[in-house]
Amino acid sequence: MKTRKLGLSGLEVSAIGLGCMGMSDFYGHKDDQSSTDTLLKALDIGINFWDTADMYGPHTNEQLLGKVLKESGRRNDVVLATKFGIKRDDEGQFLGVSGHPDYVRQSCEDSLKRLGVDHIDLYYQHRMDSTVPIEDTVGAMADLVKEGKIRHIGLSEANAGLLRRANTVHPITALQSEYSLWTRELEDEVLPTCRELGISPVAYSPLGRGFLTGTYRNREAFEENDWRLTNPRFSEENFQRNLALVERVEELAESKGCTTAQLALAWLLHQQPDLVPIPGTRKVSRLEENAGAVEITLSNEELAKIMQDFPKEMVQGSRYPEMAMRLLNQ
Repeated sequence: MKTRKLGLSGLEVSAIGLGCMGMSDFYGHKDDQSSTDTLLKALDIGINFWDTADMYGPHTNEQLLGKVLKESGRRNDVVLATKFGIKRDDEGQFLGVSGHPDYVRQSCEDSLKRLGVDHIDLYYQHRMDSTVPIEDTVGAMADLVKEGKIRHIGLSEANAGLLRRANTVHPITALQSEYSLWTRELEDEVLPTCRELGISPVAYSPLGRGFLTGTYRNREAFEENDWRLTNPRFSEENFQRNLALVERVEELAESKGCTTAQLALAWLLHQQPDLVPIPGTRKVSRLEENAGAVEITLSNEELAKIMQDFPKEMVQGSRYPEMAMRLLNQ
């Protein structure tokens, strides 16, 4: 596995990370044994950048990773990232967001306990709290850095203005936001700001929540409790239109001798040298497939062909339901 450095921090991670949300929440049934096997295999093949959050489960995803780290004795092999800021009750109901300094500290303490570690390598604010100045939230995170409880600070789904303000309080190492062939809003203002400030983009849902793999050909492929059935891009109206775009990319992938998922990840890796996609999976076979993307080289002509075949303005549907969209780019 190749590696990349995040921001100006010198923090070195695998060029392909591992998003762990779907192991515990949102995408149908969970299988802790399969997820454990996937996490251990990730370490064996060099995927050391693991991403979780306190709201995944809620809480159970951090507990899963903590158990694997404890039982394997391989904490030092992992660059561990988690997030705070989205509040859910024990039944999983959404309670709002918080960036209050006291909440930052308590969330960190709770995550450290669930993960069973003495520090978090990269700690993100999951969503921005419009009622609390970003300077106050990042200031509280900076205090945690001084105390050794977290090593680096990140933000998730922050706009360019907030990135600038936050970075004046403490260097921001990474911005985690949705970025893929079918979600490219970052390209207008946020990515240029990241490059200017030395902040690395971390791309979550780099495979369009599985859609860009070409695996799903209709909505019936999802379990009844799969969150994607509520996503506008997966609606009856939009599904087949978006699938037509994926099929164009499938043709290019076939000509390259790779899978559609690998091509989509390779496209992201070619966008800038410090960008790290974190595709999620709970299957070893998918993990190994994703890892193979680092070996794929795309020419300028091939990159242009992808843009021609998958124009961003042709994607149908917003990337979240209306309520969740309100929390983005605060």
